[in-house]
Amino acid sequence: MKIIIVGCGKVGVTLAEQLNNEGHDITVIDKDAGKLRSLTDSLDIMGVEGNGAVYQVQMEAGIIDTDLLIATTNSDELNMLCCLIAKKAGNCHTIARIRNPEYSQEIRFIREELNLSMAINPEQAAAMEIARLLKFPSAIKIDTFAKGRVELMKFRIPENSVLHNMQVHEVPGKLKCNVLICAIERGNDVIIPDGSFRMESGDKLSFIASSKDATEFFNHIGIGNTTIKSAMFVGGGKITYYLAKMLEQTKIKIKIIEQDFHRCNELSQLLPNAMIIHGDGSDQQLLMEEGIGQTEAFCSLTGFDEENIMLSLYAASVSDAKLVTKINRIAFESIIQQMNLGSIIYPKMITAESIVRYVRAMQNSMGSNVETLYRIVAGKAEALEFRVEKDSPIVGKSLENLSFKTNLLIACINRGGKIITPRGKDTIEPGDTVIVVTTHSGLKDLKGILK
Repeated sequence: MKIIIVGCGKVGVTLAEQLNNEGHDITVIDKDAGKLRSLTDSLDIMGVEGNGAVYQVQMEAGIIDTDLLIATTNSDELNMLCCLIAKKAGNCHTIARIRNPEYSQEIRFIREELNLSMAINPEQAAAMEIARLLKFPSAIKIDTFAKGRVELMKFRIPENSVLHNMQVHEVPGKLKCNVLICAIERGNDVIIPDGSFRMESGDKLSFIASSKDATEFFNHIGIGNTTIKSAMFVGGGKITYYLAKMLEQTKIKIKIIEQDFHRCNELSQLLPNAMIIHGDGSDQQLLMEEGIGQTEAFCSLTGFDEENIMLSLYAASVSDAKLVTKINRIAFESIIQQMNLGSIIYPKMITAESIVRYVRAMQNSMGSNVETLYRIVAGKAEALEFRVEKDSPIVGKSLENLSFKTNLLIACINRGGKIITPRGKDTIEPGDTVIVVTTHSGLKDLKGILK
């Protein structure tokens, strides 16, 4: 597909890399000639210098025969204008990044009136992910499928765990739990395990289950899932606002530390149930006075990666809190993953995943559709949810009679709200949604899972 990306920021660059890797024809528009040159030198893509909201610039970029325009500049209004002009000039699909909380209540109206294919809010999406983690603190990462009925959770197997040296096929019988183990990280290796694979302490294990089954599983392996009652957030930006708003209906007592006095006043009016503290979140004495040692969750959400990393490491040294660390740049991901930073949130990766999912669904013509897509286990594998149409080539055949690619697992079948943990005799039927976990990147339809 021919795709134009307006904006060479973090999200724009991440999207250009991912969509270029998947074989799309990418053109990037940006005013900054230096950023454009750097990107076009490292990737096999086109660059056009100029304002993406100018008709002539879009024409130069080839809007007439473009399939999709994605506007990811720092200005919501500019993104909306880019999409409006693209719709008129090229009648293509359009996606806008819209981040301002003032627009969040009107997003449906904006989408309909501007005829946007999709409006994405990175901060709101990141806040939703953090809110899920605070409600299920035993997990490092949680992704949801089947409209929230099924969750893909990741956690580290603790020392002396009953899972140590246990084979994957033994889990349902020995622990009486209906969970499906679908990926294991051991060091730098990612394994899609078969039944005979033996787990070890220290492995990062990803499994799929309903919320109820996941709770039972954690209880059986001795990891309690106590409800969080208090949380401390450092940084009063958009993610913190959205997160606190989402948690208003819970019993979690929220404390927000923010350095900017004007922003503290804003937050105190927007979030009457939260305690807003004006101060430097990197001041150890302030953190101790405000109870970092006793808080049950600690989220470092400032605009600086280095500060977030140091804050989380400090929180880990003085408390047993559930840690959440926001990271914007992913240049040192392999090193960051080895640190004790708890759950790491990458807002731009969450945004990119949503857009890549939409792009794959647009391409689809093979009787199934990508409904959900997550990059898991440090981006080395993907979990995809497909909707099955009646003309799909795998319909009606038992799983044991299908020849699947290696490093690929059918993890779950959702049939009208009934969650099926797949076994050999099960079949896939029209209308089902099927979750596939694989290290093969770029799957667009269910036919691609077969050899």
